[in-house]
Amino acid sequence: MNASVTSDLALTDALIAMGRRLLGAGYAFTTVTPATQARVNARPEAQLAHTLRDVFGWSRPFAPGLLPEEAMVLLRSARLLAEEPGGLLRSRVRYATLAGGLYAHSGYPTTDPDAVFFGPDTVRFADLVLAELQREPLRHGARILDLGCGAGPGGLVAAQACDGLQPRLVLADINPRALRFAAANAALAGRTRVAFALGDLFQAVQGDFDLVVANPPYLNDAAQRTYRHGGGDWGVGLSERIVREGLPRLAPGGRLVLYTGAAIVGGRDPLLESLRPTLDLRGWPWRYREIDPDVFGEELLEPAYARAERIAAVALVVRRPA
Repeated sequence: MNASVTSDLALTDALIAMGRRLLGAGYAFTTVTPATQARVNARPEAQLAHTLRDVFGWSRPFAPGLLPEEAMVLLRSARLLAEEPGGLLRSRVRYATLAGGLYAHSGYPTTDPDAVFFGPDTVRFADLVLAELQREPLRHGARILDLGCGAGPGGLVAAQACDGLQPRLVLADINPRALRFAAANAALAGRTRVAFALGDLFQAVQGDFDLVVANPPYLNDAAQRTYRHGGGDWGVGLSERIVREGLPRLAPGGRLVLYTGAAIVGGRDPLLESLRPTLDLRGWPWRYREIDPDVFGEELLEPAYARAERIAAVALVVRRPA
């Protein structure tokens, strides 16, 4: 076994073990936007961690003696501790609770190119997936694909909603680190019928699917970080590809559920305008709506968004006729 594989296994094992410790301690944390995280952590009383939520939710620096030695060994074994000034430490992993599950993801701030993001967008995405499955449940043994899965919440909440129907879940991402986190989160959720695929969108998976869910990066990120940069002038490149390449991969009666962002320019939605020809060509039923009219407002200060008036969170659902 090479060093890279050994390191990957150590990371996943440590994430699982630490997650189980937190579950046993009754840990719960709702991840907020980066802007809110920065504001809360700037408060004088928030400069040092005193609780598990401070360490694994708010990503605050902590004294080495705060955590039990067994936890420190776990984190060190997977290189999940960062050294801070004054002999303090900071966790490079965070844990969030969502829909009854616990999810490991990257610590704040998410500046690394391969960071695994989790935030309010994730909550809205999960809610969208659950609402679609309540509207129309999947068949027994359905194939579910979470494309660009990140930490895996979209696919895992979908599988959870299909308990008793033996769904077959595939979690796919171009980021190897994301798949290690997703594997840990699947284990924490008790999911065993899960396959993992590393590669560029649909190139990494085989066959057709009854449900494809995706929450791709949708910003025009100057640093082009994997978890943020969607490509194109308005960050819509990945969303366009998911629709264009995804519709042919739907099984009869299958659905594509896309949660993404759309920059609104002069009252126009360039994403919807770019998707409409593909949707019209197929002629399949589809629905498109704004979920939140104003997200990531701080991005409007960036040169790439000089002509945008807002960024909306949007949902597209396409259904292939049975």
